[in-house]
Amino acid sequence: MRLLPRSAFGQTVLLIGFLLLINQVVSYVSVAVYVINPNLQQINQLLAKQVKVVFIDGGDAKFSPALAEAFHQETGIGVYRERDAQMSGLSQAVYYPYLSQQMSELLDGEAEVRVSQGEEYLFWIRPPQAPSLWVKIPLEGVEEQGSFSPLISFLVLIGILSVAGGWLFVRQLNRPLKALQRAAEDVGRGKFPEPLKEQGSTEVMAVTRAFNHMSKGIKQLESDRSLLMAGISHDLRTPLTRIRLASEMMSENEDYLKEGIEKDIDDMNAIIDQFIDYIRQDMQENTQQVNVNQLVEDVLEQEAVEDRQFVVNYGESVEIPMVHVAMKRVLANLLQNALKYSDDAIEITTEVDRRRNVACIQVADNGPGIRDEDIERLFEPFTQGDTARGTKGSGLGLAIIKRIVDGHGGHVRLKNRRQGGLLAIVELPLK
Repeated sequence: MRLLPRSAFGQTVLLIGFLLLINQVVSYVSVAVYVINPNLQQINQLLAKQVKVVFIDGGDAKFSPALAEAFHQETGIGVYRERDAQMSGLSQAVYYPYLSQQMSELLDGEAEVRVSQGEEYLFWIRPPQAPSLWVKIPLEGVEEQGSFSPLISFLVLIGILSVAGGWLFVRQLNRPLKALQRAAEDVGRGKFPEPLKEQGSTEVMAVTRAFNHMSKGIKQLESDRSLLMAGISHDLRTPLTRIRLASEMMSENEDYLKEGIEKDIDDMNAIIDQFIDYIRQDMQENTQQVNVNQLVEDVLEQEAVEDRQFVVNYGESVEIPMVHVAMKRVLANLLQNALKYSDDAIEITTEVDRRRNVACIQVADNGPGIRDEDIERLFEPFTQGDTARGTKGSGLGLAIIKRIVDGHGGHVRLKNRRQGGLLAIVELPLK
């Protein structure tokens, strides 16, 4: 399990919180050392002087109940035997080792200090001059000085407000970066959003400005490429049409030449169509919710061949966002490849993997397959398989498929089947 955040937002908030924690601890220790501890020392010194005054004439031997009562009436300081002290509240008092140690040093002997809290703070001291007696000294105003609760509450409040302010600041700082991320993902899928608003820090604004310039340039390049390819295809088809017309006028004893010419013309037209498909900007269209099983049904109706069998295994019926026309082209290309390179039935399977949040479409044939080392490079433009899969065509079919699937945020891969043949797997995100 990953404990530390990986995003810049989470790391910044964590850093601010960590620095504030250190600051709070240092502040707490500083207050304790330079404010609270000196006050406690002053209180102990005052108490020690009071005890010395009580026993200025001696210890246990000089103790007189009548004198103690008179002293209590005048000063509020009481002197009690152990039994009387227990009845007067000593049993509810709490022992403080730190105060006891300081009091022992001030009174030059082992002393014990206990404190009870009620309407006022009562300090119970057992002095070394009279170990059998307890001196009760009431003090007012100690609660405001010695209580840690207001200090802790203040530090916690400051920490919470600081972290919340840091969180809001970092969130505002990261907002243009999030917009930049989404726009970059759109450009990677072949979509070109409107120029982003330049906001945030000067560095972020500079990056946004550079991205807008880059996006505009890529969009212009795509438009120029599409225009160039459309012009080339138009210019190529015009002489091809004239060649076809000329072949129709050939004599009957030249039929063998006519058939070859017409076949070459059909191949060239098919290659031109693949060029058009590769540069087609289908991802510019809006996505819509499409049922995966229904998509397969629609493509099978278009690609049906009389003497070929399709074995379809439908999984869970689910609708996912996609560009309908583009995904139909993907599935059609896969079926055409399977029909071209195999003679047996074509197997088509749909399924949903909820754990990975993807919908899968699988197309399997029983052809010769391809070498494992050639699988990855087949997705590159103008790359063809080995002789086992044939060498005709432009080598753009799988490149078109990969481009469209990547534009949907999905993944496409090929693998050889154990029983022979090739399996194509297209995975698309459910959302």
